[in-house]
Amino acid sequence: MCSARMFACTLLALVWVATPPAAAAKAPSADEQAVLASFQAVLAGLAKRDKAAILERLLPGGNATLMRNGKPMQLSFEAFADRLAQPGNATREERIHEPLIRIDDNVAILWTSFEFLIDGKVDHCGTDSAQLVRVDGRWLIAALADNSRTDCAGQK
Repeated sequence: MCSARMFACTLLALVWVATPPAAAAKAPSADEQAVLASFQAVLAGLAKRDKAAILERLLPGGNATLMRNGKPMQLSFEAFADRLAQPGNATREERIHEPLIRIDDNVAILWTSFEFLIDGKVDHCGTDSAQLVRVDGRWLIAALADNSRTDCAGQK
């Protein structure tokens, strides 16, 4: 007769071996890739300060809510694109990390942490949340929200 401790250790080892590692998670679907591509296209437009490129992936009539110092700043997508496309000499880049995407038919959400860099240095970080809809086969962002903080050490 085996001891309870030996049995528990053997069972735990079997479960550990039979459980696939998180890195082996399923590959993103074509729709998940398309949702992410729409979001990344807006970030690319931000980096280029290109209002037309930003608006191309935003659903007309949508809005952005930017949480700043605990207070919401609500902008139409037109005003949001104007804000992102403001002229300037500093390089800007938003890097996202481990996006979570959920899709049901023609509705999707994207949730991701980010770091915003100015001239290659982290200026702020936070979380982006986007709601998307599929219109005529294209994923468009219907609403955006984010927060912002400067205590970004170790953020990812």
